[in-house]
Amino acid sequence: MPKSLSLRWLEVFQLIAKSGSIQKVASETGLSISTVSNHMRSLETALGVELVDHSRRPMGLTPAGEVFSRYVREGLTALKRGEAEIRSGNWQHATALRLALIDEFDNQVAPELFRFLAHALPRCNFRHFTRPSHEITAKLQEHKLDAGVASRPAGKTDGLVEYPLLRDPFIVILPESFQGGAEDVLAPESDLPFLRYSRDYTIGKQIEIQLTRSKFSLPNRFELECNHSIVGLVAEGSGWAITTAASYRRAERFHRNVKALPFPGRNFVRTVSLFTTDVYPASTSLLIHKVLSRLIKQNFCDPMNAKLPWLENDFRTLESGLT
Repeated sequence: MPKSLSLRWLEVFQLIAKSGSIQKVASETGLSISTVSNHMRSLETALGVELVDHSRRPMGLTPAGEVFSRYVREGLTALKRGEAEIRSGNWQHATALRLALIDEFDNQVAPELFRFLAHALPRCNFRHFTRPSHEITAKLQEHKLDAGVASRPAGKTDGLVEYPLLRDPFIVILPESFQGGAEDVLAPESDLPFLRYSRDYTIGKQIEIQLTRSKFSLPNRFELECNHSIVGLVAEGSGWAITTAASYRRAERFHRNVKALPFPGRNFVRTVSLFTTDVYPASTSLLIHKVLSRLIKQNFCDPMNAKLPWLENDFRTLESGLT
């Protein structure tokens, strides 16, 4: 029988199996390269078998390593799930929640959400973050968050559970003083600059994909990260933008000087969802999803559909999980 295996050895082995690099694991964990290497060697010595091919770069698993990796992955997942159940196993006994929201919901949803959760989870300590969607999903996959509200990315979300929240259509916003429609600013001869969302952001990437599909080629003169800056510049008459109904709602103070129109041609939408790690308890996730759906409908969908009737049935919450 091998001597007792250290949990740290197993965690290091799992990270090496994933990345194939001791240097990357050292950087990710904050350990020295020699410490990571020693952990790996100690595990192999305890088992009496080589788990990784140390001569390859990146390192590959040996046949024994492939088999052992499956058990380690399942075992560590079970341990994380057990830890999460203890911390947040039911509403009354939840003790910690690290939750991130995209900027759109920071003012009109976050305060009431946390008031509700503070009452529903009386023993829970909360940490709230505001981040762009791509950072939220990345931090969830790194287990640096328990839950997060973000735009559904185009790629895979391995290790995450998704609870769809909002169908959020893209719209065109123009200066109120602009004499023309959405087709006019998309025309090659238009003099009104297009204000892009950063293409590092999920929303920016989705807009660029749709423009390419629609065969619109627009000059790249302005690219911004801040939603308020984009809508504010449109209000000043400095350009026009493609945004979403929720993002437009978030910048309500500029609405007097901005007009919103449907995107010309084929409609496209983003799905905003609650994401949790695959070890986070479903009971707490469903509680958060339920209150978020109510708050988003109350603060976003209802007022925007009343203001812009053409959005009705297009801009809606997804309580049923349908998109």
